[in-house]
Amino acid sequence: MSSIRQNRIEGVIQEELATYFQRNTQEICLGAMVSVTIVRVTSDLSLARIYLSVFMGPDKQEVLKNIQVNSKKIRGEVGNRLKNMHKIPELLFYIDDSLDYAETINKLLKD
Repeated sequence: MSSIRQNRIEGVIQEELATYFQRNTQEICLGAMVSVTIVRVTSDLSLARIYLSVFMGPDKQEVLKNIQVNSKKIRGEVGNRLKNMHKIPELLFYIDDSLDYAETINKLLKD
């Protein structure tokens, strides 16, 4: 169960990452539209798991790989924006496939 502090940190990181991906669409996201759907921070605030939805662009896995390669740079930029946090968690990025899963279920139910 997440604490209030964790929830706040998750929200702030989600907002900052969304802004960062919007500003760096060409370089980091390879021209794709990337949306931050979920951020989960561990209780010791050392690790953040970030789930992304990728729209309109190259293959999702290609975009994810580029984001993972640049994760240290992204963490540094987020850290510069969040100066009031003593420690910025390590960022791990994953593809959020919940929308694809929901679409598959809808198709199965319609048949």
